[in-house]
Amino acid sequence: MASSDALLPISAREEDPLLSDGSRSDPNLETHFRRRPVKGLLAVSFGLLFIAFYVALIATHDGSRSKDAIIDETATSTSRARLAGVSEKSNDQLWKLSGDRNTAAFAWNNSMLSWQRTAFHFQPEQNWMNDPNGPLFYKGYYHFFYQYNPNAAVWGDIVWGHAVSKDLIHWVHLPLAMVADQWYDSNGVWTGSATILPDGSIVMLYTGSTDKSVQVQNLAYPEDPNDPLLLKWVKFSGNPVLVPPPGILPKDFRDPTTAWKTSEGKWRITIGSKINRTGISLVYDTTDFKTYERLDTLLHAVPNTGMWECVDFYPVSKTDVNGLETSVNGPDVKHIVKASMDDTRIDHYAVGTYFDSNGTWIPDDPTIDVGISTSLRYDYGKFYASKTFYDQNKSRRILWGWISESDSEAADVQKGWSSLQGIPRTVVLDTKTGKNLVQWPVEEIKSLRLSSKKFDMEVSPGSMIPIDVGSAAQLDIEAEFEIKKESIDKILGNASVVAEAEEFSCQNSGGSTVRGALGPFGFSVLADEKLSEQTPIYFYVAKGKDSKLKTFFCTDTSRSSFANDVIKPIYGSVVPVLKGEKLTMRILVDHSIVEGFGQGGRTCITSRVYPTKAIYGAAKLFLFNNAIDATVTASFTVWQMNSAFIHPYSEDVVRALSRN
Repeated sequence: MASSDALLPISAREEDPLLSDGSRSDPNLETHFRRRPVKGLLAVSFGLLFIAFYVALIATHDGSRSKDAIIDETATSTSRARLAGVSEKSNDQLWKLSGDRNTAAFAWNNSMLSWQRTAFHFQPEQNWMNDPNGPLFYKGYYHFFYQYNPNAAVWGDIVWGHAVSKDLIHWVHLPLAMVADQWYDSNGVWTGSATILPDGSIVMLYTGSTDKSVQVQNLAYPEDPNDPLLLKWVKFSGNPVLVPPPGILPKDFRDPTTAWKTSEGKWRITIGSKINRTGISLVYDTTDFKTYERLDTLLHAVPNTGMWECVDFYPVSKTDVNGLETSVNGPDVKHIVKASMDDTRIDHYAVGTYFDSNGTWIPDDPTIDVGISTSLRYDYGKFYASKTFYDQNKSRRILWGWISESDSEAADVQKGWSSLQGIPRTVVLDTKTGKNLVQWPVEEIKSLRLSSKKFDMEVSPGSMIPIDVGSAAQLDIEAEFEIKKESIDKILGNASVVAEAEEFSCQNSGGSTVRGALGPFGFSVLADEKLSEQTPIYFYVAKGKDSKLKTFFCTDTSRSSFANDVIKPIYGSVVPVLKGEKLTMRILVDHSIVEGFGQGGRTCITSRVYPTKAIYGAAKLFLFNNAIDATVTASFTVWQMNSAFIHPYSEDVVRALSRN
């Protein structure tokens, strides 16, 4: 393989080292990568059509944007996002989901909207944010890049925002990392991933939307590898390094992954796409990140799942609680394939086996394959376009996820910002079950804990108990529940108790007000004193036809707000509970976001809530047990949480960081 010295620049003042002969970029992109014959789903019949298309595309460019670029005639009748081939938030979709199309929007005031801004979750100072991009740890700093619109609180004009942190919690905003200034990314600098090479240098691959709205892959690298803040980035003069191959539509080719090493010493990446309704992940090998060879095979494909975007692929240990570097493989390793489903806006994953020899992966259990209705999710609430990275600083794999809004676009414009990032999570294989991942907030979040109160209570059926913790807008709650054995024995031995486990679902259950024999029970957060607004996070234990118990972890936002222009679903799923385990949950409350982790993170739920009364000092916490027959014991600790004090960019802050 090529030495990493040939991949990255020593100095930006030198000639671009990514071009070994020092020549200018070749206007014909076909010279940048070799192709193997197209097989299987990539139909040969499309080949000539797309080759002709891309020859025409490249012929209009000499490395800069053409002055005579033709504007798509549909641009005036469809949104920019749809034109570009991605989804976007719209009021039309909101009203359709809320069922209140003919109802006037809620009259938000500045006090309500100001309260919604979070205290310890990452978000820009203003405007729109979506996918996490290229997270990494470099020279003592965690770097976070993200899709950002610097001009408005709605999708559009996408560039890369950039922030750094020493601990993944306290962030400093930096200048934009990459902007849309080349023909190959003039319609957006879209999602990408970082790869750290053996010598410590960085390559960044990202999707650009060209001036013809074609999705292409591009290469960038730090201007100064000695700069720990990575303030300036250089785009490879030979970009784009990959264009959609024959059989792939121009708007269905995006989001390259972090590269991993093959047994032959090559680097390998995968890119999301689709053929008709089959979601696929294309595979490419490279030795220098400039030229690529497409494999005959696909990493994976699942029919009827639609476009796969933000694909992620990484190893997890079957025996160790530490994370694994992306290239690790072996007998004690399983591999995760995650894809973000453009059709449903849900992140699905599966555990399986990777075959290095031909670049393919198969799920351990095909009945829960990636993207199908029964498959596993990182999160059963608001959580999309996620991306992991290996943190070599602490030998762990960290998961980032975009948390979009559930209110109206008009409300976002009024408040001047849209979207958050979830608290970064560690992610490992559940070594007890071997079948699912477990996720947990990074340990650094505990640095924000302030005063705490510990409680031990017996909660009888039908109880709703106020918990005196003061204002409840910023909380960290860790709780352990146990149903009294006599209550369980009574239910299991009573034939008149309906077996409902096979039919029950959080989404269709009617929420936390619907009472069952053994649930629901848990906490109502962001509740006002009269409980006219509240967001319950709870367990529901159901009896099965086999007289065994099945546990569900749910969040009910249906009563979270009086506002009518807010989507208020009930989220959740089954959560594995092993013999001898008590029921445990952790809840992070931070104004308009609530993150729940059931059974140590086997099932996670993130929700956005927009109370109109339960805000500021009126936000309260309640413990409840709405079961008909079960008495529950609850042991829990509640911490007040400090602000992370995310700092805006300034020259003084950068100088201070550089001295650290």
